[in-house]
Amino acid sequence: MNKQQKALLISDSICFLLFLFFLFSLPKELFKSPTSYLIEASNGELLSASIASDGQWRFPVADNVPDKFVKCITAFEDQRFFLHFGVDPVAMSRAIKQNFSAKNVVSGGSTLTMQVIRLSRKQNRNIWQKLTEMWLATRLEFTYSKKEILGLYASNAPFGSNVVGLEAASWRYYGRKAENLSWGEIATLAVLPNSPSLVHPGKNSKRLIKKRNDLLDKLARLNIIDQATADLSKSEPIPGSPLPLPQNAPHLLSRFKEEKKSLNINSTSLKTTIDYDLQLKLNELLKRYNNRYKANDINNIAALVLDVKTGTVKSYIGNCYQPQNAAYESYVDMIKAPRSPGSTLKPLLYASMLSDGMLLPHTLVADVPTQIAGYTPQNYDLGYDGAISADKALSRSLNIPAVKMLQQYKYERFYDKLKKLNFTTLNQPADHYGLSLILGGSEVKMWDLARSYMGMARTLNHFNEYQGKYNPHDYDAPVYANDVKLSFDKKETELNSIFDHGSIWATFNAMEEVMRPGDEGLWEQFSSSQRVAWKTGTSFGFRDAWAIGLTPDYVVCVWVGNADGEGRPGLMGIEVAAPVLFDIFRQLPSSKWFEAPKTKLKKVLVCKQSGYKAGEFCADKITELVPFAGEKTTICPYHKLVHLSATGTFRVTDNCESTSLMQHEKWFVLPPSMEYYYKIKNSDYKVLPPFKPGCDIAGGNNVMDMIYPKNNAVIYIPIELDGTRGKIILNAAHRNVETKIYWHIDAEFVGSTKSFHQLAISPLPGKHTLTLVDENGERLVQVFTILDKDKKSKNN
Repeated sequence: MNKQQKALLISDSICFLLFLFFLFSLPKELFKSPTSYLIEASNGELLSASIASDGQWRFPVADNVPDKFVKCITAFEDQRFFLHFGVDPVAMSRAIKQNFSAKNVVSGGSTLTMQVIRLSRKQNRNIWQKLTEMWLATRLEFTYSKKEILGLYASNAPFGSNVVGLEAASWRYYGRKAENLSWGEIATLAVLPNSPSLVHPGKNSKRLIKKRNDLLDKLARLNIIDQATADLSKSEPIPGSPLPLPQNAPHLLSRFKEEKKSLNINSTSLKTTIDYDLQLKLNELLKRYNNRYKANDINNIAALVLDVKTGTVKSYIGNCYQPQNAAYESYVDMIKAPRSPGSTLKPLLYASMLSDGMLLPHTLVADVPTQIAGYTPQNYDLGYDGAISADKALSRSLNIPAVKMLQQYKYERFYDKLKKLNFTTLNQPADHYGLSLILGGSEVKMWDLARSYMGMARTLNHFNEYQGKYNPHDYDAPVYANDVKLSFDKKETELNSIFDHGSIWATFNAMEEVMRPGDEGLWEQFSSSQRVAWKTGTSFGFRDAWAIGLTPDYVVCVWVGNADGEGRPGLMGIEVAAPVLFDIFRQLPSSKWFEAPKTKLKKVLVCKQSGYKAGEFCADKITELVPFAGEKTTICPYHKLVHLSATGTFRVTDNCESTSLMQHEKWFVLPPSMEYYYKIKNSDYKVLPPFKPGCDIAGGNNVMDMIYPKNNAVIYIPIELDGTRGKIILNAAHRNVETKIYWHIDAEFVGSTKSFHQLAISPLPGKHTLTLVDENGERLVQVFTILDKDKKSKNN
């Protein structure tokens, strides 16, 4: 190899090395500074933002830079930006000449591309750094488009104080998006990065105004705007102190921060599914209610609105935000907080029993004093109906029928159902909750509760779309990220689901029957009134008030209470949460009611009085559409064929009356304890006639029932103020009100009653046998246990 070849090889190697250096000299990521978290509504409006971790207001790089800013910043900083390759020789030559003449640095000649490099490197300015910036600026132009370079500049340029980037500056100084600023406002911002420490809104205002006005005149000379526009823009005021950024959905912003990784979103900016106008309206609505409730020391309120058809979140208000008063704890997101649900799970039990063929919509359920393994549920009004149809028990939110239904359904089974519905707070075994599960004995999150009802509504809406099949994704979690969609793959449809179409339809119809607060039922007279299936809930101790409602289009859930769990008198779902619920529905478009899934409903002959499948002795039979599983339910147990005397005034048997003289009548007969209360509220109830004197009925008829205490009950009798042992009131029911009952405890006679069968006694601690005998020799025997005072104290 001769010298010329060697020289050429060395030259080529150097060029190759320089090329590699040029190629890899630009960092893969120019800017590593943390950015502010922010969320936008579905229309692009900013909902909430939080400052970056380094204390700067710095928004993520925007997809587009407003055209006004592009024209302003290029006119002010780099007129030949779209012509040069990162370094402008003309501008550089002019800067050298000006600096030489002034014998001082008066112009840097930097292009916008070079300024992007300088902003990313954050190095002291000297000749060496200038050369490095020129080198890297040229390299930057090879990788990024002019539009991208402008985006990097607009997002990272300093705008005074702790404000970085055009979009952050626009919100901090003008309270709106940069694309909505006027020429005067954009020109003001365009001059700030040139001297952010010297020219600051609120300081040196004369110099800021001069710089802005000079730029406006330059824009007019360049024919970007006309002189009239420039003159009008000069009259606009410059911004004063920085403005606070919007906080219209602060709790959703916090949720996004926590769930960012699981959403697979790299940016700290999120476009949500929130309806901007609705969010602002509901913020004001909840604020008015919150101000009203604070008079009763009820400090917090939350609401969630879901779009059923899209499975998206339309409004998310985790709490009425009051950061000025830390004592209210309004930073707590009550949509995510575990709280007692009160009665809001009752419709899920009703739907479960319908789906599993254990109930028909109007089946009678017992509503009598109840004690189950030491657990004594009470209705809110402390009264009893004796027996009430399941749908009415649901609409009136009666506790005892709900507990009776859960006892029949089994709490372990219902617990598993709630697990399938993705209630994430059920972190204890089923036995931990027991029958109290249906009355708020567990904790739930509003998010999970609303998700379950949305899934039911979506399932019913999709009845025709999936030809009567079920999509398991109907119960997926609601979506609040705009670019995340729920799955609608029809290939995944199944033959069965958590609830069947017919049961959901019947449940929603039962939920619609509840009387709305303040309406007194008059809303039904107006054809334009929105049909809503809804349910309220109140937790033990008046700590949580709930209302959840739905239509084919929306699910709305409201919670009212105190974030710290303090209970307050009057904190009840029907009183404080339901009014908010219906005010929210008034802000939403009305929709038609759910379409009846007729192919998933079957006509069944039903006993009108009992709501059971009609048996041969049911006198009044009607045809009802019920879920398919309703065929598995039992025949009416309350209708019997009764044998009466020839006059119809007595019951008889063949021992005392000739069969040829008997009348045979179909009779609605409830058990004695149910009858005792039922006949008080149902005047048309016909009590069975007494047996004819001389008829031998001893031991052959169920004529007595114990109302309190129930068999095997465990009772604690408190000590009175004077130190004496208190008394318990024994209560029994007899079919014949005129019959006398003789009471015995442990074979010792303690008293007799007639008509009104109550007896006050004070038995000693221990197990006792209670025996009731009526005039005809009918006996009722059961046991109960009185707790010892000392043992009670230890148990507590």
